[in-house]
Amino acid sequence: MVLFTLVLPLVILPAAGYAVEASMLAGRQAALTAATVQAALDATQALDVAAFRAGGWWQLDPSLAPAAAATSLAAADPNAVLDGASVTSNVLTVATHEVVAVPLAIWVTGRKVTVRARVTARLTSGYSSPSSRLPLPNSSFSST
Repeated sequence: MVLFTLVLPLVILPAAGYAVEASMLAGRQAALTAATVQAALDATQALDVAAFRAGGWWQLDPSLAPAAAATSLAAADPNAVLDGASVTSNVLTVATHEVVAVPLAIWVTGRKVTVRARVTARLTSGYSSPSSRLPLPNSSFSST
């Protein structure tokens, strides 16, 4: 009975600490991913207007898109660090990381963990017709 009483805290307390830290890290990972996605979406708004006027095709501006991603990421998550934003024609890849403190994880060296997120966004043209196959109501075609 004494052995059970002495061993129980050595097993249960680290497991509880791991559960708390794992859920906290999952939340930080989700927040970092959401901020990275928002940064990629905002960066895809940086179109190369000169290329569109010259050739008529959509393309991202390689100088404006990374700057837009950095600005959006800083606004969405101040602790996030932009590792890189690369632009290839109409594809943008944004990579970020964040260092998260884990005070309960005594087995982690330095008690800090780095979470990373990598998002790829592709610029595509809009749709040519509505996707719904339902018939439109008659009232939308009425004229007075």
